[in-house]
Amino acid sequence: MTIVPSSLEERGRILRELGFATRRVGEELHGCAEITPEMHVPGTTVLRTSVLATWADTVSGLLASLVMGPRVPVTLELDVGLYRPAPGTGEVRAVGRTVKVGRSVFVAEFEFSVDAEPIALGAASFMVAPDPDVQLPPQLSVELPATGERLPMPLAERARCERVAPGTVVLPRSMEGLNASDTINGGLIALAAEEAVLSLAPGDTLSFLGLRYLLGARVGPVVARARLHEGLGRVELRDSGNDNRLTTLATARTFGG
Repeated sequence: MTIVPSSLEERGRILRELGFATRRVGEELHGCAEITPEMHVPGTTVLRTSVLATWADTVSGLLASLVMGPRVPVTLELDVGLYRPAPGTGEVRAVGRTVKVGRSVFVAEFEFSVDAEPIALGAASFMVAPDPDVQLPPQLSVELPATGERLPMPLAERARCERVAPGTVVLPRSMEGLNASDTINGGLIALAAEEAVLSLAPGDTLSFLGLRYLLGARVGPVVARARLHEGLGRVELRDSGNDNRLTTLATARTFGG
């Protein structure tokens, strides 16, 4: 029997608790997950836009791994736009497609629907991780099976993503929130950006979230600071434990704006 170190079992657990499963369908990668109340924006019955961004990153990143593996794909940019506020129940279905395979950049697009009704779309781009020693597990499959793991509490609480002041959020680094390159998962970075904006717009939800990943958050905690004017927000996310370096720039728009 092979004993898996507990640290490896814990890696990325928060994202697994979102219950997202994937399968290949021809040249596409399809995904699905059931919406639970723990995925809602606080004070609403609306699915978080950052959860869609997390699933989009998963679908697009797995497609990128088919081309870039065994090297680790690193997200450069990711945008998610919603037609209307997302529902709070039902099964979300995702479809990801490869758009471009270049020498240095991979691009994918994705669409989301619930009960056959489109709810969101977007695109993501990736590059290979600079460190050649960082590689994907040899047994990695792009087909992720459904697991019994589910969020035991609201997502922000589970990630210990805390609103410390209007427009300011702190996200700690933990093994449960890391990706394959030992940095804080891009989906949790999206959560911090969303929380920072929504702390300035209580009761509202995001119609758009765009992320520009500039540097991996290796130390933490990440501090997200947002400003919001007429529904359009800008967020700076910095790795406070790594000389306060800028890791991500995010742009967001609220439905109420």
